[in-house]
Amino acid sequence: MHTKGKKADRFFLVIFFLLIIIGVAMFISASLGILAKSASTFYSVLFSQLILGLGAGLVGMYFALKIDYKFWRNYSFYIFLGSIFLTAAVFIPTLGWSHLGAERWLQLGPLKFQPVEILKFGFVIYFAAWLSWAKNRVQDFKFGILPFGILLAIIAFILFNQPDTKSFILIAVTGMCMLFISGVSMKYITLIGAGALIVLGSLVYFTPYLQSRIKTFIDPSGDPQGSSYQLQQGLIAIGSGGILGRGYGQSIQKFSYLPEPQGDSIFAVVGEELGFVGSVAIIILYLLFVLRGLRIANNSPDLFSRLLVSGIVILIVAQSFMNIASVTGVFPLTGVPLVFISHGGTSLMIDLIAIGIVLQISKFNTGTR
Repeated sequence: MHTKGKKADRFFLVIFFLLIIIGVAMFISASLGILAKSASTFYSVLFSQLILGLGAGLVGMYFALKIDYKFWRNYSFYIFLGSIFLTAAVFIPTLGWSHLGAERWLQLGPLKFQPVEILKFGFVIYFAAWLSWAKNRVQDFKFGILPFGILLAIIAFILFNQPDTKSFILIAVTGMCMLFISGVSMKYITLIGAGALIVLGSLVYFTPYLQSRIKTFIDPSGDPQGSSYQLQQGLIAIGSGGILGRGYGQSIQKFSYLPEPQGDSIFAVVGEELGFVGSVAIIILYLLFVLRGLRIANNSPDLFSRLLVSGIVILIVAQSFMNIASVTGVFPLTGVPLVFISHGGTSLMIDLIAIGIVLQISKFNTGTR
């Protein structure tokens, strides 16, 4: 089937560009909190987000639009293997860069990036390829649940040692959704979900910083100057925004109060400046994004493309809602970026390439116009 002359899904493209435009605007506004403290840090953050993240990402997205999606299936194993090696390379002293006790970054000259963002993408590609190869055999334990369990075990071994629990949760949730879409029985998915919860529970029991986050989630006012500080300041920002917000650029909390207002806490800045109406509008955009994405997946030409599109849009929206839930106190603090909006050059670049793949696959059908 040829796509020459066919156009990508317009509605999905409009939703995506709205999120990008809002994201750039809110990122610049939130980053003013850094400018007040350090101009050099402000320009460094802008460069990593807008040039390396958005700029390189849009270039990658353009090329992804031109590459036949079958390329990703043919090289899925090598992409996943490469992403595993890159993520494990953070433990190599000459390559890894640690921050606040976490070893999650690779440093290549002046550039620092988080290879786990590539791992998330690599997992979705490889798992989509595996499930599409197995087809009806995914109902068998050795072709569906067992491979998924092995992949999760490999990923957990690397991520838990960084430590990076949030990325493991995102990968596990995305993988279970892909299993469900491929036709695996819900009882098996429930069992593997229960197993993952037991592993996470055990990890929390033996990890003080995770215990602190759970305690903060249960009692947000327990330590307002310590572990609860970020959540408290975020809720103050959202609450002070009211229905319509203080106005774009008018946030007070981003100056000296919110930790990393351009990062994990950016949705609090959104709530303060755009209010309840603006916050809900962004949530609706994410919902439209996943619904339209799943419609594209449903009309995709084969099982691999259907699983690949589903995995990409579920991963992006699950991460976004995890961020929003963390900032509003509905979920324990995780530190995941708000996709297309908060600071994270590596994340933005990889997500834009993934969007290019979704748009390329959308050319293969006319049912989503």
